[in-house]
Amino acid sequence: MAARLFEVVGEPIDEPLLLRALTHRSYAYENGGLPNNERLEFLGDSVLGLVVTDSLYAAHPDLAEGRLAKLRAAVVNMRALADVARTLGLGEFVFLGHGEETTGGRDKASILADTMEAVIGTVYLSAGLPAATTFVHHLLDSLMESSAGLGAGLDWKTSLQELTAAGSLGVPEYRVTETGPDHEKMFQAESVVGSEMLGSGSGRSKKEAEQKAAEIAWTELNRRADAVLSSEVEPARPDADDPDTDDSHADDSDGLAHGEDELVTRQDA
Repeated sequence: MAARLFEVVGEPIDEPLLLRALTHRSYAYENGGLPNNERLEFLGDSVLGLVVTDSLYAAHPDLAEGRLAKLRAAVVNMRALADVARTLGLGEFVFLGHGEETTGGRDKASILADTMEAVIGTVYLSAGLPAATTFVHHLLDSLMESSAGLGAGLDWKTSLQELTAAGSLGVPEYRVTETGPDHEKMFQAESVVGSEMLGSGSGRSKKEAEQKAAEIAWTELNRRADAVLSSEVEPARPDADDPDTDDSHADDSDGLAHGEDELVTRQDA
């Protein structure tokens, strides 16, 4: 893992410190109270917040504080950090206690996100803020660039409820089913707006499955809204170069112009 970090930050990483960053409290407890990664997680969380906040502040000079906070929440959250940790293959390096090991802890979002923050803290202590900044940008730049389109952060259930309320579509409902034994449960959620199922998602927790379903539903409703706006903004126009086109009559496909002519005729009558 130290070699992978060196490739990214270009600075040597303190290996004993990195081992601590990878030590979950369950492993530390089962092995006589070894130092665990919680202090490094605390530090890494602050470094992460600083780097992301600074980047968003510079990238969006006209956004109000509230909107910037939502963008930051879209980047600095458990799900996003867990996804980054999976991309790095971080789970295979984490030291876990027997209980966490047997219940899928290596892919548990909370453990992965906390460990990711601890690793960021390790980079900061080993090589300083510039190296930690480089590391965070390597991990999260693509997410920061796309965060402006993510609604109310990555709390997709809140985003979806705000969207349906604005469109008078009612409150979204979630249908959740679960499968598998207790130590490997999987949840499947469907997001229903009105009577229509707009999104489905799965996860190791009910919350994760509902968030994924809400994200898909939110995206689908926005896609539909964009399609309606596109069709209204640019009505069809007669082709001036077409010799078969009579400019004195509205083209049959120009619904807006035809409707306006009909309204004027009725008023004159």
